[in-house]
Amino acid sequence: MNPLAALVLPAIRWDADRGFAPALPAVEAALALGVGGFILFGGERGAVRALTAQLAGAARHPLLIASDLERGAGQQVAGLTGLPPALALASLGDDAVAAAAAITAAEARDVGIGWAFAPDLDLDVEAANPIVQTRALGADPEAVGRAGARWIAACQGGGVLACAKHFPGHGRTTADSHAELPVVRAGRELLEDDWRPYRAAVAAGVAGVMTAHVAYPALDPSGAPATFSAPILTEWLRRDLGFGGVVVTDALIMEGARTDGADADEGAGAVRAVQAGCDLLLYPHDAGRVAAALEEAARGGALAAGRLDASLARRDAAARRAGGARPLEEAGLARHRAEAGALARRAVRLLRGEPRPPAAAVDLVVVDDDEGGDYPVPPRTHFADALRARGVRVGAGGERVVLVFSEVRGGKGRTALAPETRRRLAAALERRATVVVHAHPRIAANVPGPGPVWIAWSGDAVMQAAAAERVLAPAP
Repeated sequence: MNPLAALVLPAIRWDADRGFAPALPAVEAALALGVGGFILFGGERGAVRALTAQLAGAARHPLLIASDLERGAGQQVAGLTGLPPALALASLGDDAVAAAAAITAAEARDVGIGWAFAPDLDLDVEAANPIVQTRALGADPEAVGRAGARWIAACQGGGVLACAKHFPGHGRTTADSHAELPVVRAGRELLEDDWRPYRAAVAAGVAGVMTAHVAYPALDPSGAPATFSAPILTEWLRRDLGFGGVVVTDALIMEGARTDGADADEGAGAVRAVQAGCDLLLYPHDAGRVAAALEEAARGGALAAGRLDASLARRDAAARRAGGARPLEEAGLARHRAEAGALARRAVRLLRGEPRPPAAAVDLVVVDDDEGGDYPVPPRTHFADALRARGVRVGAGGERVVLVFSEVRGGKGRTALAPETRRRLAAALERRATVVVHAHPRIAANVPGPGPVWIAWSGDAVMQAAAAERVLAPAP
C-alpha cells in the first residue's frame, strides 16, 4: 500500500454487455494500492448500489465516491431521475436550481455516491465554446454565483458534497480541453468576472473545486494550464478566494492535461499538479504509475511532506463530511420523476412563430448533428414514445415535426450545425413544420423559415418527453 495513493481517484466504467465485471480486476488493484476514491461512469441502480457497498467494505479508509451529476443522478445511473441541463433550470429561477440539486443529492445517496461533480460555474459568454453551452447556469457572473450557491447549499444539505468547476473558468474557451489545450487570451479584468461565481461558491461552503485544463496567460505568463499553475491555484484560489476545501483536477486522461511539455508523462504531470496546489488526481490512465510518481517525488524532496500532509488531511475531511448511503423509497423516486417532468415542461418554450394546434398524427423527422462522433448518441425515441403514450399516431401523413439534436459532447469540437446537418434540416423544412431544438437556444438561428421553433435545451429523455407534451400532444 502506498499512502500517497489516497490522493488518486481512478475511474470505474460500466460496460453495456458485462456490467462492472470487466472493471473489477483494476478496482481490486486500486483498493490494494490504497486509492482515495473513484469516479463512476454509468451503471444500473442496483448494480451501482452493490458496487459502492462492496467498495466501502473493502477499502482501508473512507472513500470519496464521485460522479458527474450535472443533470441529476440519472445522467449516470439507469433507473434514477434525469433532470434538465443547468441553463434550462436557471431559466426557471434559483428555486428550480435548488430543487434539482436536492433531488440529485437524495438519489446519489441512494446508490452510495457521496460527491457530485457539479455545479458547472463556467459562464456562457462565448458562442463558439464547444464544451460549456447548456452546462452553464448563465452568462451573468452575479446570477450564476447566486444560482450556484443555491445548488451547493441544497446538494450539501442533502449529504452529498458539491464541486464547483472548472476553475478559474472554462466559459471563454473556443476549444475543448478533452481534445487539446485551450488558451484564454482575456485580460485580468474579464477573468476576475469569471471568478465571481467561485467567490459565491466558497462563501456557500462548497466542499470541492475542480481545475480547468486551460491556460490563462494573463494569470500565469508561463502558459501552464490552471491544473499545473501555482499562481492560479495557490495565489488566486487559496489566498485570494480563501478556499480551504479540496482541489481536484479535471480528468488527467484529457488532452488538455497531456499537451504541456512533460505532462505527456502523467506521472510527471501528477507531481506538477500537486506542486501547483491540487489535492486529488482524477481519472489517470494508470493509478499505480501516478501513485509511484508521487512517492518518488516525496522521497526526492520535489514534494514537501507538509504539502502532502495537507492534501491528505483535506481528502480525509471531505470523505468524513460526505453522507453515507441512504436507500430511497420508491414513492420518493416517483415523486422525483414527477418533479423533474414538471421542471422540464416549464423549461420548454416557444422561441419564435405561432404554435400549431394539437395534432392527432405526427410525421416525425429527426435531424441529428451528433451522429458519427466518438461516442454513440443516446436514444432519440423518447419524443415519439411520449406522443404515442398520449394517443398521437406517429407516421407519414401527419403534422410534420422536426427534432434537431445538437448536444454538448466531449471531443465534438464545434457549436454550429455541420453543413450536412444544415442540408438535412433544410430538406425537412421544405414542407410546413414545427421545429423542436434539443440544444442551446443559439442553435435556433440555424433554423430557416417562418414556422414555429421551440427550445427543449437537450436531448435527455426528460426533455424529449416534456417537449412532446408541450408542443403537440393533445390534452388527456
